[in-house]
Amino acid sequence: MSDPVSCPQCGRANRIPPTAAGSPRCGHCRAPLPWIVDADDQDFADLAERARLPVLVDLWAAWCGPCRMVAPVVERAAREYAGRLKVVKVDVDRSPSVAARYDARSIPMLLLLRDGRVVARQVGAVPADRLLAWIGAELAGRDAAHR
Repeated sequence: MSDPVSCPQCGRANRIPPTAAGSPRCGHCRAPLPWIVDADDQDFADLAERARLPVLVDLWAAWCGPCRMVAPVVERAAREYAGRLKVVKVDVDRSPSVAARYDARSIPMLLLLRDGRVVARQVGAVPADRLLAWIGAELAGRDAAHR
């Protein structure tokens, strides 16, 4: 089970199963919740490739300074796009198979998956506003294409 997530609307703590179906909502006020999970080689397919929502995959490593710079922006994206996006964080040192599958030669690497397929890729640390704009544009474009 995951750590509790505070609802951005009412502040109540909620637990979100990592493989929950659909889009998680607060049990009290029904507001969309930010959804961030950690994955590894064993559970990545269940957590990311089979998700119903678009998935932002953050391929990172503990020793990587640029990865630490991007991490707060990734968390902010989970909050800003709550209900429309799932964030899956993958430590490439602990998950070499996932890293190899997506050819992660440089980190941080962010992938946007839809229906288990990569639809967009961002490599390296970019400024927060650019990264959030990239995610928003990808979600907007993909949402329109799936209507």
